[in-house]
Amino acid sequence: MNRPRTVLIPAGGFSMGSTGEEGQADERPRRWVDAEAFRIDAHPVTAARFAEFCREARREQPRQPPWSTADHPVVNVTWHDAQAYASWAGKRLPTEAEWEKAARGGTRTRYSFGDDEALLGRFAWFKDNSGGQAHPVGRKEPNPFGLYDMHGNVWEWVEDWYAADLSSSAPESGRYRVMRGGSWTTYDLLCRSAVRNWLLPELRGENLGFRCAGP
Repeated sequence: MNRPRTVLIPAGGFSMGSTGEEGQADERPRRWVDAEAFRIDAHPVTAARFAEFCREARREQPRQPPWSTADHPVVNVTWHDAQAYASWAGKRLPTEAEWEKAARGGTRTRYSFGDDEALLGRFAWFKDNSGGQAHPVGRKEPNPFGLYDMHGNVWEWVEDWYAADLSSSAPESGRYRVMRGGSWTTYDLLCRSAVRNWLLPELRGENLGFRCAGP
Protein backbone atom coordinates (compact mmCIF):
# COMPACT_ATOMS: atom_id res chain seq x y z
CA MET A 1 0.00 0.00 0.00
CA ASN A 2 1.29 3.48 -0.83
CA ARG A 3 2.57 5.68 1.94
CA PRO A 4 0.11 8.39 2.98
CA ARG A 5 0.66 11.79 1.38
CA THR A 6 2.40 14.32 3.58
CA VAL A 7 2.45 18.12 3.52
CA LEU A 8 5.42 20.35 4.29
CA ILE A 9 4.61 22.91 6.98
CA PRO A 10 7.01 25.86 6.59
CA ALA A 11 9.27 27.12 9.34
CA GLY A 12 8.12 30.15 11.30
CA GLY A 13 6.47 31.26 14.49
CA PHE A 14 2.78 31.38 15.36
CA SER A 15 0.50 32.33 18.24
CA MET A 16 -0.57 29.17 20.08
CA GLY A 17 -3.75 29.09 22.18
CA SER A 18 -6.62 31.52 22.68
CA THR A 19 -7.02 35.04 23.98
CA GLY A 20 -8.67 35.80 27.30
CA GLU A 21 -11.96 36.65 25.56
CA GLU A 22 -12.58 33.15 24.22
CA GLY A 23 -11.73 29.56 24.74
CA GLN A 24 -11.12 27.47 27.84
CA ALA A 25 -8.64 28.06 30.64
CA ASP A 26 -6.16 25.49 29.36
CA GLU A 27 -5.93 27.34 26.02
CA ARG A 28 -4.30 30.31 27.75
CA PRO A 29 -2.10 32.24 27.97
CA ARG A 30 -1.69 32.62 24.25
CA ARG A 31 2.02 32.45 23.53
CA TRP A 32 4.39 32.77 20.61
CA VAL A 33 5.99 29.53 19.45
CA ASP A 34 8.91 29.32 17.03
CA ALA A 35 8.70 26.17 14.91
CA GLU A 36 11.04 24.55 12.42
CA ALA A 37 9.71 23.16 9.15
CA PHE A 38 8.19 19.69 9.38
CA ARG A 39 6.00 17.32 7.41
CA ILE A 40 2.62 15.99 8.54
CA ASP A 41 0.12 13.55 7.07
CA ALA A 42 -2.50 15.18 4.87
CA HIS A 43 -5.23 13.26 6.68
CA PRO A 44 -5.65 10.91 9.66
CA VAL A 45 -4.27 7.38 9.40
CA THR A 46 -6.89 5.17 7.77
CA ALA A 47 -8.26 1.85 8.95
CA ALA A 48 -6.69 0.14 5.92
CA ARG A 49 -3.24 1.55 6.58
CA PHE A 50 -3.41 0.61 10.26
CA ALA A 51 -4.56 -2.90 9.35
CA GLU A 52 -1.47 -3.26 7.14
CA PHE A 53 0.70 -2.29 10.10
CA CYS A 54 -1.06 -4.83 12.34
CA ARG A 55 -0.52 -7.61 9.83
CA GLU A 56 3.18 -6.87 9.36
CA ALA A 57 3.82 -6.29 13.07
CA ARG A 58 1.64 -9.26 14.08
CA ARG A 59 -0.43 -7.10 16.37
CA GLU A 60 -4.11 -7.50 17.11
CA GLN A 61 -6.22 -5.09 15.07
CA PRO A 62 -8.34 -2.82 17.31
CA ARG A 63 -12.05 -3.39 16.80
CA GLN A 64 -13.49 -0.92 14.31
CA PRO A 65 -17.14 0.24 14.40
CA PRO A 66 -19.73 -1.26 12.02
CA TRP A 67 -19.69 1.88 9.90
CA SER A 68 -15.92 1.80 9.34
CA THR A 69 -14.46 1.18 5.86
CA ALA A 70 -10.90 1.04 4.56
CA ASP A 71 -10.96 4.81 3.98
CA HIS A 72 -12.30 5.78 7.40
CA PRO A 73 -9.86 7.04 10.00
CA VAL A 74 -8.72 4.22 12.25
CA VAL A 75 -10.29 4.55 15.71
CA ASN A 76 -10.19 2.74 19.03
CA VAL A 77 -6.41 3.20 19.14
CA THR A 78 -4.53 3.99 22.32
CA TRP A 79 -1.70 6.51 22.42
CA HIS A 80 0.65 3.53 22.61
CA ASP A 81 -0.94 2.03 19.47
CA ALA A 82 -0.39 5.33 17.67
CA GLN A 83 3.24 5.45 18.78
CA ALA A 84 3.84 1.88 17.60
CA TYR A 85 2.35 2.63 14.19
CA ALA A 86 4.42 5.81 13.84
CA SER A 87 7.63 3.92 14.62
CA TRP A 88 6.72 1.19 12.09
CA ALA A 89 6.05 3.86 9.45
CA GLY A 90 9.35 5.65 10.14
CA LYS A 91 7.50 8.65 11.51
CA ARG A 92 6.41 10.09 14.87
CA LEU A 93 3.43 11.76 16.47
CA PRO A 94 3.37 15.54 16.05
CA THR A 95 3.98 17.69 19.08
CA GLU A 96 1.01 19.67 20.32
CA ALA A 97 2.53 22.89 19.01
CA GLU A 98 3.18 21.35 15.59
CA TRP A 99 -0.37 20.06 15.44
CA GLU A 100 -1.86 23.48 16.21
CA LYS A 101 0.40 25.26 13.74
CA ALA A 102 -0.64 22.80 11.05
CA ALA A 103 -4.32 23.10 11.96
CA ARG A 104 -4.28 26.89 11.87
CA GLY A 105 -2.87 26.98 8.36
CA GLY A 106 -1.26 30.35 8.95
CA THR A 107 -4.34 31.93 10.55
CA ARG A 108 -5.00 33.48 13.96
CA THR A 109 -8.77 32.94 13.86
CA ARG A 110 -10.94 30.40 15.70
CA TYR A 111 -10.85 28.03 12.76
CA SER A 112 -8.52 27.75 9.78
CA PHE A 113 -11.28 29.31 7.63
CA GLY A 114 -12.11 32.23 9.94
CA ASP A 115 -14.30 32.90 12.96
CA ASP A 116 -17.73 31.95 11.63
CA GLU A 117 -18.75 28.54 12.96
CA ALA A 118 -21.60 28.48 10.43
CA LEU A 119 -18.99 27.57 7.79
CA LEU A 120 -17.67 24.57 9.73
CA GLY A 121 -19.74 22.04 7.79
CA ARG A 122 -17.68 22.73 4.67
CA PHE A 123 -14.50 21.65 6.44
CA ALA A 124 -15.48 19.19 9.17
CA TRP A 125 -17.61 16.30 10.30
CA PHE A 126 -18.96 17.24 13.73
CA LYS A 127 -22.01 16.58 15.86
CA ASP A 128 -24.44 18.59 13.72
CA ASN A 129 -23.65 16.90 10.39
CA SER A 130 -21.92 13.57 11.12
CA GLY A 131 -25.01 11.39 11.46
CA GLY A 132 -23.51 9.76 14.53
CA GLN A 133 -20.34 8.35 12.97
CA ALA A 134 -16.96 9.23 11.52
CA HIS A 135 -16.56 9.58 7.75
CA PRO A 136 -13.90 8.62 5.17
CA VAL A 137 -10.92 10.92 5.28
CA GLY A 138 -10.45 13.83 2.89
CA ARG A 139 -14.11 14.35 1.95
CA LYS A 140 -14.35 17.93 3.23
CA GLU A 141 -12.44 21.02 2.12
CA PRO A 142 -8.77 21.28 3.18
CA ASN A 143 -7.27 24.03 5.29
CA PRO A 144 -4.85 26.62 3.80
CA PHE A 145 -1.92 24.18 4.17
CA GLY A 146 -3.80 21.47 2.25
CA LEU A 147 -4.60 19.34 5.31
CA TYR A 148 -7.90 17.50 5.69
CA ASP A 149 -9.98 16.76 8.79
CA MET A 150 -7.97 18.93 11.15
CA HIS A 151 -11.34 20.13 12.45
CA GLY A 152 -13.66 17.29 13.48
CA ASN A 153 -14.02 13.69 12.26
CA VAL A 154 -11.78 12.18 14.97
CA TRP A 155 -9.79 13.51 17.89
CA GLU A 156 -6.08 13.05 17.21
CA TRP A 157 -3.43 11.88 19.65
CA VAL A 158 -0.29 14.04 19.77
CA GLU A 159 3.05 13.40 21.42
CA ASP A 160 2.80 15.65 24.48
CA TRP A 161 1.80 15.15 28.06
CA TYR A 162 -1.10 17.39 29.11
CA ALA A 163 -0.51 20.57 31.13
CA ALA A 164 -3.34 22.64 32.59
CA ASP A 165 -2.27 25.82 30.74
CA LEU A 166 0.07 27.06 28.02
CA SER A 167 2.36 29.13 30.20
CA SER A 168 5.37 26.98 29.31
CA SER A 169 6.45 24.29 26.89
CA ALA A 170 5.17 20.72 27.15
CA PRO A 171 5.91 18.92 30.45
CA GLU A 172 8.39 16.04 30.47
CA SER A 173 6.02 13.73 32.34
CA GLY A 174 2.39 13.49 33.39
CA ARG A 175 -0.68 11.32 33.60
CA TYR A 176 -2.65 12.29 30.50
CA ARG A 177 -1.72 12.65 26.84
CA VAL A 178 -3.15 15.42 24.65
CA MET A 179 -5.76 14.97 21.91
CA ARG A 180 -6.57 17.67 19.38
CA GLY A 181 -9.10 18.65 16.72
CA GLY A 182 -12.58 17.70 17.89
CA SER A 183 -14.55 14.84 16.38
CA TRP A 184 -17.82 13.62 14.91
CA THR A 185 -19.24 13.68 18.45
CA THR A 186 -18.35 17.28 19.37
CA TYR A 187 -20.09 20.61 18.93
CA ASP A 188 -18.68 23.32 16.68
CA LEU A 189 -16.84 25.29 19.38
CA LEU A 190 -14.91 22.18 20.38
CA CYS A 191 -13.52 21.92 16.85
CA ARG A 192 -11.63 25.23 17.08
CA SER A 193 -7.91 25.19 16.28
CA ALA A 194 -6.90 25.94 19.88
CA VAL A 195 -9.11 23.39 21.67
CA ARG A 196 -7.24 20.89 23.84
CA ASN A 197 -8.43 17.59 25.26
CA TRP A 198 -6.71 14.90 27.28
CA LEU A 199 -7.02 11.19 28.06
CA LEU A 200 -5.12 8.41 29.77
CA PRO A 201 -2.77 7.02 27.09
CA GLU A 202 -4.04 3.47 27.49
CA LEU A 203 -7.66 4.37 26.72
CA ARG A 204 -9.39 4.30 23.34
CA GLY A 205 -12.64 5.44 21.72
CA GLU A 206 -14.66 5.35 18.51
CA ASN A 207 -14.01 9.07 18.06
CA LEU A 208 -10.23 8.91 18.58
CA GLY A 209 -7.52 8.42 15.97
CA PHE A 210 -4.26 10.13 14.94
CA ARG A 211 -2.00 11.32 12.14
CA CYS A 212 1.78 11.27 11.94
CA ALA A 213 4.54 13.80 11.42
CA GLY A 214 7.88 13.09 9.83
CA PRO A 215 9.16 11.93 6.43
